Parts: sequence; C-alpha cells; structure tokens
Amino acid sequence: MPALLRTNLPRYIICSGIFSWGSAMGMGPVKGFNSPEVKEIITKKVDDSANKIPKEEGELATFAAGCFWGVELAFQRVPGVLHTMVGYTAGEKDFPAYKDVCSGTTGHTEAVQMIFNPTAVSYKELLMVLFDRMDPTTLNRQGNDRGTQYRSGVYYHTDDQKKIAEQFFQEMQPKYADKIVVELKKASKFWPAEDYHQKYLEKGSQKAAKGCLDPIKCYG
Repeated sequence: MPALLRTNLPRYIICSGIFSWGSAMGMGPVKGFNSPEVKEIITKKVDDSANKIPKEEGELATFAAGCFWGVELAFQRVPGVLHTMVGYTAGEKDFPAYKDVCSGTTGHTEAVQMIFNPTAVSYKELLMVLFDRMDPTTLNRQGNDRGTQYRSGVYYHTDDQKKIAEQFFQEMQPKYADKIVVELKKASKFWPAEDYHQKYLEKGSQKAAKGCLDPIKCYG
C-alpha cells in the first residue's frame, strides 16, 4: 500500500452537506444512527478477541457515501471492524491529492476502506450501516456536497460481496420513492488520503469506541 500522502491544505474544512440536509433525512449539524437495526449492529456485544484478529485474517470492504470523515467514524464504532482508512478510489490519476480529487477531474470518489472480521460482523450488516449514513438516491451528491467526488459507491472485493450487494440493493429499493443510484463496481486501486484526513473526527475528540451511538458531527 502506498505511503500516505501529505499536503499543506488547511486542517479545518466544512463538510457542507451534513449541515444542510433536511430533517426528514435525519441530517443537520449532527447525524445519529436512524435505523433500529443499525443501532443493534453498532451495540452488538462481541468478544474482545473478535476486534483483535490479525489483519490478514480479515476481509476488505470499500464504500463511498459523500464526505468520508463521518462515514469513517461510523464504521470505527462497528464491532468487528478492525481497521479503517479514508482515501480515493474509482478514478484515473495515480497518487491523487485532495485538491485533485476536489476538482472533480480525476474521476475519484472519497471512500472508506476497512478490514473487518466476518465472524463478528457480516458484509450485509456493513451495507446496512452504509445506507444509514447517506441518501442512496442522490446522484453525485450527498446534501450540498456535489460532484462526482461525492458519489456513493460499493466497491466489491469478491464475487460474494457483489452478490450480497446486489441482493441488498433489491431489498432496499422498495423503501425509497426514487431509484437507488449507488455505484456498484469491482474494487480498484485505493489511494490513502493525506494524514490529516485519517480518523479526522476522532482526532477532533468525537468518540470512536465500539458501540458508541453518539451523533456524528462532520466538521473539523
């Protein structure tokens, strides 16, 4: 995996979409976990050892849902998720920097890649958490964050993940008036984002502990 890239971009950046989504979406300055099923996933009791298996024994998952800060923190809290990293994927340019991705010219989307223990949390449960963090019916946009770099996506690493995602999309579609437009593609090169983006909200004193249901504030 390439070394994390560095930049002199300002440390404090506003995720505008989190501040402007309507109350029907459960969004505003903060966003809690809306689904009772997702709350059960977050608070599920698992043996401590399930969160400490060697990374080599875990599975990869890669998702995109707009601004990656809040998405990463949500998955940090999921029992069975061993490691998270934010970065850029599904684009064309090698070694993209944040300013390149924000320009919308590289084809990348902001994404979160994680290693998880499938005996503690299933891939479908991760998809449930993902959908709880976003509106899957808005194309190239989450809230006021607009552009292809904010498109939502599920990037599968195995054929099994692809099948699970396809079935999940079918199950979820009747719950939405509009068509689900989440990108479903085979995982491609994942470029880690700059150091200051990694676990950004945790470094800003928001809790990342397993089982935490505190609303997530997506700002620096």
